[in-house]
Amino acid sequence: MPWEVLGKLNAMCRNIKTLHNFEPPATEDEIRAAALQYVRKVSGSTKPSKANEEVFARAVDEIAHVTHHLLAELVTAATPRDREVEVTRARARAERRFEQAA
Repeated sequence: MPWEVLGKLNAMCRNIKTLHNFEPPATEDEIRAAALQYVRKVSGSTKPSKANEEVFARAVDEIAHVTHHLLAELVTAATPRDREVEVTRARARAERRFEQAA
């Protein structure tokens, strides 16, 4: 299936944050948190059963490892984004969204 079709069929989970092209770069904790959110989403479980703990943890480890390599190898000509600016923008978007809902 082409990438553009996949993107339209299944939007990214809101809890998984963009990690590429930030200054300072994504930390191991951020990469691991994204991997954990991915595994939770795919498995449909926020906490695995005892029988699935090992495979769940291994999946998080492997996805974090691959994500680290992906981020290290991606290239861009864009200026790195500033984390503080992005946090401020996200807060402003949330305020507007919640004001409209009220």
